[in-house]
Amino acid sequence: MSLTMVLLPVFVQIGLTFALLFWTKARGQATDAADEFGLPTLFYALIAIALPLRHADLVIVLLSWVFVVTRFVNAGLVRGADRQRGLAWTASALVLLAMWLYFALKMLLLI
Repeated sequence: MSLTMVLLPVFVQIGLTFALLFWTKARGQATDAADEFGLPTLFYALIAIALPLRHADLVIVLLSWVFVVTRFVNAGLVRGADRQRGLAWTASALVLLAMWLYFALKMLLLI
């Protein structure tokens, strides 16, 4: 079985997860548990897949640092205004989504 065939359902599931996270967040239904564990879990999964496949390049590393910084901002604004915390969460989710899209295109298009 080719690597592309194995990873394709993973990428589809990741897309579904992001869609549900953004949809529930937009409707105000996302829980703190989903906010705090959903994105980091997707981040860990990406790194765990990219490392052994030797696809953790400079773009992935730089975006990883941006993701981690946005998570720090989100964690630091817990007692701040909800709008600021929401913007930090959205920024971290968009960075992580960009990482997954980059990785998926790299794997599927064999770049």
